[in-house]
Amino acid sequence: MIKRSLIIPSLILFCILPVNAQVKKQETGLKREITLYNPYKPSLQEVKKRSFLPDMNDTLKVVPEFHYDVRTRAFMPEYTISQIKAASLLPDPLPKLYKSYVNFGLGNYLSPLAEISITNERSKKGSIGFYGRHYSTNGNLKLQNGDKVFAGYMDNDASLFGRRLFKKNVLESSVDLTQKTRYAYGYDTIFSDYSPSKKDVRLGYYNIGAKSSLYSTTLDSTEFSYDFDVFYNYFHSTKDLFQHNVGITGIMAKSFEGLYAGSGIGYEYYRLSDSIMTSPKYVASISPFISKATDQWSFKLGAQALLEKNMTSSPKFHLYPDLNFSFNVVPSYIKFFMGLSGELEKNEPLRTIYEIPYLVRDSLFTLPNTDHELILSAGLKGNSGIGGNYLVSVSYSLISDMLFYSNLVTPDSILPHNRGNYFLPLADDVELLNVHAEMNGPITNKLSFNAVANFYRYSLSLNDYAWNKPDWDAKLTFKYNLRDKIIAGMDLTAQGKCQMIVNGYHLYSGQSDLPYLVEKPTHFNLNLSAEYRYSKILSFWAKVNNISYNRYYEWAYYPSLRFLCMIGFTYSL
Repeated sequence: MIKRSLIIPSLILFCILPVNAQVKKQETGLKREITLYNPYKPSLQEVKKRSFLPDMNDTLKVVPEFHYDVRTRAFMPEYTISQIKAASLLPDPLPKLYKSYVNFGLGNYLSPLAEISITNERSKKGSIGFYGRHYSTNGNLKLQNGDKVFAGYMDNDASLFGRRLFKKNVLESSVDLTQKTRYAYGYDTIFSDYSPSKKDVRLGYYNIGAKSSLYSTTLDSTEFSYDFDVFYNYFHSTKDLFQHNVGITGIMAKSFEGLYAGSGIGYEYYRLSDSIMTSPKYVASISPFISKATDQWSFKLGAQALLEKNMTSSPKFHLYPDLNFSFNVVPSYIKFFMGLSGELEKNEPLRTIYEIPYLVRDSLFTLPNTDHELILSAGLKGNSGIGGNYLVSVSYSLISDMLFYSNLVTPDSILPHNRGNYFLPLADDVELLNVHAEMNGPITNKLSFNAVANFYRYSLSLNDYAWNKPDWDAKLTFKYNLRDKIIAGMDLTAQGKCQMIVNGYHLYSGQSDLPYLVEKPTHFNLNLSAEYRYSKILSFWAKVNNISYNRYYEWAYYPSLRFLCMIGFTYSL
């Protein structure tokens, strides 16, 4: 019943609704007809999508601001005090000092070498010792005509010396003996009948001397420092030709008001044998100076006043400047220096025979002193940058009485020394320009070198050439050291050509047709040496000298010994 009562009203309502819709359509007057052939499929119209990437540039700027607040206060670390043990001072270890050594060698031309040195052990009071040396050669040389002549020589040296150490100074003394024997073996080979014996051309020279020195040992320049020497020499050539020489030299200096000031003094007296028939000679000098040096520059202002009496009736006065200045252009690497100076070169017999021992004996004691009136020099020096040093300099000198030497040849003379084997001195005024350069340094940790070169230009007043003076010379040295066990060396020397003159003294008399020239060509020479140190007390050595490609003449008619070879050993006691 309930279901029937519900269904009937629902049907009635359903029938009424369409009737209402039709009524409304009829009221609007619209009629539509819809015909469906396919099922309805909804779709969307295609559109183009747009993609926008985000902008990475941030336009917002943030400026950080910092504020510091520092409050300082002392830092007080904690510490504890402990006792320090007293340090013990020990002396530096000193190498063992051997009291003596001997050196023996033997070479070709029957050339013995013997050398001995004896001293006391290390002492705080002083030292005493003896030194002796002998060297000689006994070889023959061939002259231009094929004749063989004896060209040996002998050198003997001995010295007894001592030293006494005081608190502020040192006293040194020595007694010395020098003996030299030479043979005037060279002569003009046009003399076919001239054949002198060894006794006829033998030249013997002796010098006995004594010297004493007293000098201060202070290292502080503000304290007074000094160095004084007193000496005596007796030079003997023959029974009638000898010379006594006594003198004193010294220097004193002290710092004063930031300057280093001082003066040198000197006096030498020469007394000749009566056979020379000349008055005594002397040289007296005083040389005050002031100087100052800093890390960047240094200078010296000084002068030398000198009074000389030599083979003249009255003494001659000389005044030489002594000015030096230097400063660092680049510290340690480039240092500029310049100087203005002068000196008197004393041509004493003992000094001259080292240069030429074949002078006519009378002239050996009457040589004029060479006056270097003015020496102007400038140059650069410093560290080479390879562990060594360098120096380049130029000097210009005005020189009076510079000595040259000429052979003496007189064909019509019966005297044996007029055959060209003896020489006479020639003095001339000279302007000399010298360019000097040297450099040294290591090549490796075992090999090092040293190089020296000179260029000379002479302008003379009377002579055309600077006789027997080369226009250039050079020397190159290499040294090799392997752990102080093997030590070797090589020297290469070279000399430019030069002119030698015979009978040059005739130029002063106007007889220019009598002298004639002998040219000495450019010469290269090689020397080698080696040493093997077997132990600290024993070593063996060898030397080879005068290795050259041409024959070398020291003086006109005087060929030198060529190839020299010597071996030997050194032993310390």
